[in-house]
Amino acid sequence: MNSLDIRSPPEVQFCFAFVNNSCPRSVRSVLSVCAMYVVMIGAIVMTMLGNLVVIVSIAHFKQLHSPTNFLVLSMATTDFLLSCVVMPFSMIRSIESCWYFGNFFCKVHSCCDIMLCTTSIFHLCFIAVDRYYAVCDPLHYVTKITIPVIEVFLLISWSVPIFFAFGLILSELNIIGAEDFVAAIDCTGLCVLIFNKLWGVLASFIAFFLPGTVMVGIYLHIFKIARKHAKQIGMEPTMKQVGSRSKTKVSSNKESKATTTLSTVMGVFVLCWLPFFVLTITDPFINFTTPEDLYNVFLWLGYFNSTFNPIIYGMFYPWFRKALRMIITGMIFYPDSCTLSLFPTQA
Repeated sequence: MNSLDIRSPPEVQFCFAFVNNSCPRSVRSVLSVCAMYVVMIGAIVMTMLGNLVVIVSIAHFKQLHSPTNFLVLSMATTDFLLSCVVMPFSMIRSIESCWYFGNFFCKVHSCCDIMLCTTSIFHLCFIAVDRYYAVCDPLHYVTKITIPVIEVFLLISWSVPIFFAFGLILSELNIIGAEDFVAAIDCTGLCVLIFNKLWGVLASFIAFFLPGTVMVGIYLHIFKIARKHAKQIGMEPTMKQVGSRSKTKVSSNKESKATTTLSTVMGVFVLCWLPFFVLTITDPFINFTTPEDLYNVFLWLGYFNSTFNPIIYGMFYPWFRKALRMIITGMIFYPDSCTLSLFPTQA
């Protein structure tokens, strides 16, 4: 073979050029790097702005001050914090395959990542409980889902994930039994979240499968009851007053639409997060051989759930679209704008 045909292997690039134990960088084409930055920055901006609109709308307009919307407000706050605190640093790590922000912030970032994602999931679970009482026990809904009850829901939704995330990562329980693997890949510029076999299963169960199963069970029951109500309305005698029947149908339609919207939120959540948590469980059992790029794809698919939630609100809730127009046009700065109606008809 001609010596001119021999091609030397590509030079290995490192995260830190002048550090002895620096991690190697993934070499990507300029086009792929630009495409990844465009997609991820777009997701971050959309997540930030979309959830900010939800936060401002519910906080500003008195008509939206309801128990359900306070849960939605808190969940939007969670997703907004995720877009500010977690996603930008995860973007750089995913694209550059390097961590430039130090070991201490690596732990803080991992804790915030787990905590905010789990908090969002817990919110969805309690929103499902709220919908259960609204549809299945509407006569007692006002007395059962009160502001103190919502405060308890919020306390659980925030405190449990905080103790879970920070306790797990700072105690390093998640890497017991995987120390040899961690030592083998240890280098400057690395920030990966490793779960051993036990905590891969437990963390996924606590953060996803348990609340997810509760949500699916609740919504299946809600759909069953809603269908039963629809049949009962359809079988009403024609001798009843038209106005009364019309009111019943309007109320049923509102409940059905709200339930459909929140069910869509839940369905999107399951589709976004299921691949990541399945990977979290299986990865320790296959000796952590999951390709880095596949892990990042599933991780960002999970992040996109926080991007999709405000989009779903915009598709299903007219009040969200009207509030968005008022925010963009600056109408919310007018005197008494907080008392303006966001609904086509008053209840």
